[in-house]
Formats: sequence, structure tokens, C-alpha cells
Amino acid sequence: MKRLILKALVIIITTSAMLTVGCGPQSTGLLTDEPPSVKKCRVIAAENIELKKELAKSDKEIEMLKAQYSQKIDEQRERLQKCLQEKEELKEKSRQNVREQVSSVLDTVMEENKNLREENTKLKAQIEQLQKQPQ
Repeated sequence: MKRLILKALVIIITTSAMLTVGCGPQSTGLLTDEPPSVKKCRVIAAENIELKKELAKSDKEIEMLKAQYSQKIDEQRERLQKCLQEKEELKEKSRQNVREQVSSVLDTVMEENKNLREENTKLKAQIEQLQKQPQ
């Protein structure tokens, strides 16, 4: 029984020693003589630096995308201007073609009208001659 009590006493002393050592100040890899608030501040400062780097990277990416967008908008505006110019040129060509066709038709009609008047005048003259002749 004394052995059992001695073993129990050894186990209790060992367990309490381990608990005492385990519950002591823990090292996080930073300087151990600094209070926890300084450690927190350093961690927060490091995170802030990382966040600033990420923010700068994002800002650069945004600027790059703005430049690409601006370039694409400029290209689209150029295309629009070219299309509008081509549209006006085609309208003018169409008007010119209509004018030429109307002029051509009008010239043809005028020429035919002139020929018909001449033929009409000749036929009237023939009718008059035929009427003057004795039957």
C-alpha cells in the first residue's frame, strides 16, 4: 500500500510540474520580452503592409483596365465615324444615281417628245395636202 501511495504521489507531483510548465508564458516566435500588445501591433502592422501592397496592385489593375476600356471606346468611336462617313457617301452616290437616272429618262422622254412633235407636224402637213387635193 505504501508503494501505491508513493506511486500516486510521484504521478501527482509530475502532473502538477507538467501543468505548471505548460501554463507558463508561451513563445510565438517573436521577441518574448515584449508585452502582448506590442506583438499584436507588429502583426497588425505587417497585415497593413500586405493590404497596402494588395491595394496598390488592385489600383494598378484598375488603371490598366481603364486604359484598355478607353482605348476600346476610342476604337469604337473611330469605327462609328467611318460608318457615318460611308453612310453619307452612299447617300450622296444614291442621290447622284437617282439624278442621273431621272436625267437620262427625262432626256429620253424629251427626245421622244421632240420626235413625236416633228412627226405630228409632218402628219398635219400631209393631212393638209391630202385635203387640198381634189378627190
